Amino acid sequence: MRLQGKVAIITGSATGMGKATALAFAREGAKVVINYSRSEKEAKETLAEVKAVGTEAILVKADISKADEVQALVDRTMAEFGRIDILVNNAGFTRFIPLADLDAMTEDIWDRTLAVNVKGPWLCAKAVVPIMQQQKGGVIINNASNAGMRPTGSSIAYCASKAALIHLTRCLANTFGPYIRVNGIAPGYTLTRWHPNMTPELIEQRSKAVPLGRMGTPEDIARTALFLACESDFVTGQTIVVDGGKSV
Repeated sequence: MRLQGKVAIITGSATGMGKATALAFAREGAKVVINYSRSEKEAKETLAEVKAVGTEAILVKADISKADEVQALVDRTMAEFGRIDILVNNAGFTRFIPLADLDAMTEDIWDRTLAVNVKGPWLCAKAVVPIMQQQKGGVIINNASNAGMRPTGSSIAYCASKAALIHLTRCLANTFGPYIRVNGIAPGYTLTRWHPNMTPELIEQRSKAVPLGRMGTPEDIARTALFLACESDFVTGQTIVVDGGKSV
């Protein structure tokens, strides 16, 4: 129960890494705010699972790329729980477009990708930082990607957005210490619903290219988030690559 009494907002927590993180935090005693923008059915299922762990939780719909909806998310959290200790910026957006296909990367896709993946975490941080400063303590965790460190990923816009998020992590950490720690996670290829066509054969093939012999799971990312939330008091401004060694 390392997070007993803490309150955590986890954006994009209806499915995948966000859901796994919500459950991991709940098991450690945190009160959890489940956020979604479109996946209402899955979000309600996640809420039920989190409550079944035995902790308090609420569900809040919000598009994190919109300042008014972010503020409503934070206001609802404060009204229900009276504090915010942890923000996990997990919500993300992408379209699978080959990096060489510049024509397919439309301005609308580019703008939406950066709005959700960079502007959204900035808006969320902007909304919670004053609360955390008043509390004299808080943790922000940004879910980036190893595509922000290497020129590979679902699209050029996605790579650029995650690189920006990694640097935003450094900027926030440098600016808002000593009371607020800000770190990031850079997952490698992780088995989520973003990859619905993964056959057992393809999983085996990709696993052979990973030094640790398997692909990542949402739970791998959740365990790293848990470490950053409650076991890393002297770590800030860092982005931890969680890819089984693939990037090396």
